[in-house]
Amino acid sequence: MADIPEWKDISGFYSNGINLVHKEIETICKNDPNFAKCLKNLSKWVSNKDNLCNQEETIEKIWTVFFPEATGIRKNEQKRIKDLRKKRALTITELNAVPITNPVQQILFTSNTLLTIPPTTKSLKELHLSSHLKNKLIHATREPQLFWYDHPTPVGVEPGENEVFYGLRGLDTAVEVERTHGNAPANSKLTCVLSVSVTHRGLQDIAKKYLEEELKKTGGLKNINLYLFTESDTQQIINDILVPAAKHYLECNNSKEIFNMFGVDGQYGRHYSFLKAISAFWHVYIQPEIRATFKIDLDQVFPEKQLIKESGASAFEHFTTPLWGAHGLDINGHPVELGMIAGALVNKSDIDNSLFTPDVKFPNRILHPDEYIFFSMLPQALSTEAEMMTRYTTKKPDGKKTCIQRFHVTGGTNGILVDSLRRHRPFTPSFIGRAEDQAYIFSVLPNANKKLAYVHKDGLIMRHDKEAFAQEAIHRSHIGKLIGDYIRTFYFSAYVKALTENIDNIKNLVDPFTGCFISRIPTTVVYLRFGLKAASFFSAGKNEEGFEFITNGVQRIATALNFTSGENSKLKQQYKKERLGWNLYYDTLTVVERALQENDCFALELRKKAKKIIEQCFIHFGEK
Repeated sequence: MADIPEWKDISGFYSNGINLVHKEIETICKNDPNFAKCLKNLSKWVSNKDNLCNQEETIEKIWTVFFPEATGIRKNEQKRIKDLRKKRALTITELNAVPITNPVQQILFTSNTLLTIPPTTKSLKELHLSSHLKNKLIHATREPQLFWYDHPTPVGVEPGENEVFYGLRGLDTAVEVERTHGNAPANSKLTCVLSVSVTHRGLQDIAKKYLEEELKKTGGLKNINLYLFTESDTQQIINDILVPAAKHYLECNNSKEIFNMFGVDGQYGRHYSFLKAISAFWHVYIQPEIRATFKIDLDQVFPEKQLIKESGASAFEHFTTPLWGAHGLDINGHPVELGMIAGALVNKSDIDNSLFTPDVKFPNRILHPDEYIFFSMLPQALSTEAEMMTRYTTKKPDGKKTCIQRFHVTGGTNGILVDSLRRHRPFTPSFIGRAEDQAYIFSVLPNANKKLAYVHKDGLIMRHDKEAFAQEAIHRSHIGKLIGDYIRTFYFSAYVKALTENIDNIKNLVDPFTGCFISRIPTTVVYLRFGLKAASFFSAGKNEEGFEFITNGVQRIATALNFTSGENSKLKQQYKKERLGWNLYYDTLTVVERALQENDCFALELRKKAKKIIEQCFIHFGEK
């Protein structure tokens, strides 16, 4: 089909893949005798047709070559859970002497929403929006689409399908519950930063007004001061605050380009890093009492009733643990700083059974063809049970002298202390479009000194309600997420190579789940997964899905291959630029903070401008 114009690119993609796979396998066999041995053993095994009747062993032998992270888990689940907890165990050497005591005043809560234009099947006249917004929206629909997201929320969607309202109302309710339990001062309000990533440039201009109008219709928020940031707002912070500060105090004259990593549009890594980093900005320029940040996803809520009943503490009481900010030693005796905190999730459909029900369970079914090559659900279930479901008891880990550190985290339900953020400077590169939460810690893992880590806080659990109100969005995003998963293997594998020559050190730390996307043979794994999944669509009669999968996948995977290939890949170059940018960002905050303490006029003027920008981002529901 290479000579048929509409199939030329797809045919070329497959043909090129065969050559790339052969080359990759040949290279690794030369450099890794153990891999060559596993491949030879697999070849011998499948050459004997009688062996193929033993499906379990056949799967294990295939995984030794393509997906070693899954080997030995099935039928050994409990032992592997125990072993992984032992691997994650920490001995506490020093608890945090000044833990969070007032979460409402000391934690900056953050989240993100993705906005897009209404579907073409819906007339703008049908939308219950003001005429001003409709006029602006007309212009936005005529613009080219700049960014693509898995399942963005269309402007004008019914409130019941808008996770912004859902998540913020859940947080608002949680503050009210905390107040009744004495965990929030009577008239205090929680501060929440919401970043808004858009698909079309014109939506930046209407995002604040749109969400403000819609939230007002539903009664506003009683217990939250909400600040909304679009890309244009982050650009104003760069132009009016960061660039002048870097030039004045650090004599950096080209900082505008260096600060390009600071923003909210684009791949998910960009807004994720912004939502962490803004807490340090807030601490220096706006509210010095802010000592930490905690991110939630808007399809999640704190199930306060179950938290109090089953964990013995409300949501905000979990934040006051002295484990957050403690120091300890890992099983190898290496020092660890627990400057980050991670909780867990429970699905809405499971919470009646128990708060401590893993949201990803061990799979017990026949594998799909592509899962013979890569079956992330298995190590994900192991990691969920071993890390997220650990409970501190009178035995080890007890949560006082011993605890566990986390590598498997979710996009919501995790936070970091501002002090740890400013010293270690973690970030997710802006090219990361999937699992930006898990990629965040990679940037600090090669550090030779004390490691920054997530402390697991047992009982800090949010209820995940995505499937309860956004089934259509999940279905629409299925193909895009599949392809994003393949690209994640390319990016994680290349990113770790860009960070360190000793890849095994990082991979051993983050295995089995996060590490399974760091592959020795990423091109082989991705091409085989892609080919088998495409064949599966067509063999099942899902021709439309199969065609969408192939056409979108070929383009995106080819682009990812180009971005990650070579010793000095474009990915590596981009990472170095962004590391430079984040270092300059935190260096600038440090010198400005010092200047403010000395009542330096230039710094005081910067703070005045910063407060003005932040005030422009405030969402008004009436009187503040």
